[in-house]
Amino acid sequence: MRFPAPNPCQPATRQAEARSGPMLKAILFDIDGTLVDSNEFHVLAWAEAFKQAGHEFRLATIHDQVGQGGDNLVPALLPDASLELVESLEETHHQLFQRHYAHRLKPFPSARALLRRCKEAGYTVVLASSASAQEVRHNLEDVLEAADLVDAVSSGGDVDHSKPCPDVFEAALQKVGVTAAEAIVVGDTPFDILAAERAGLRAIALRSGLFRDDQLDGAIAIYDDAADLLARFEDSPLSRASAPA
Repeated sequence: MRFPAPNPCQPATRQAEARSGPMLKAILFDIDGTLVDSNEFHVLAWAEAFKQAGHEFRLATIHDQVGQGGDNLVPALLPDASLELVESLEETHHQLFQRHYAHRLKPFPSARALLRRCKEAGYTVVLASSASAQEVRHNLEDVLEAADLVDAVSSGGDVDHSKPCPDVFEAALQKVGVTAAEAIVVGDTPFDILAAERAGLRAIALRSGLFRDDQLDGAIAIYDDAADLLARFEDSPLSRASAPA
């Protein structure tokens, strides 16, 4: 897998802090591929967007870059792309996704129940995605029907750079007033893990995004999907730290 050049992100030099001190207060959930079954649709929309611009890639090649926003995904596949081309491809992808796929999205089994379980455990629940604010709102309100279970949302519209830059997670932490030592990420792509590391966070990975375990290196634990994490919640990293009183 090729990752984009580190600019504009800062080098991943910060490591997640040990959790022997501050107790866990917040869970930061990625959405696409983690809570909502959408990665395949994003791949198809990107493939068509690239094709319309005269560039064709294998679906597997595009999939290996899913999890980033267009500002990082496009340069990963087209290193010489101009800013104008990046923005054009982002807009085409967005329009294609909204037109052909947004109405076909479904939550993964037990995704909403997992959010509820985290709330019941006393955690602050945050959605942190590189997707646009419009897409995040659709997923939260219409697909997951979980607005009542989420305390805050951080989207690509809140930051300058998408994952694997740490901006989305850092914005999420700031919104709920917790430190990286008091939070943990649940995601499905290598870019979630790298962005978490750059923000000083630990990450739990789910295989529901269809990445191999070796691509999810750096996660402190790996589960099949939201249902698997929920079923093993009591033995997961989410239960080993004390929930706030």
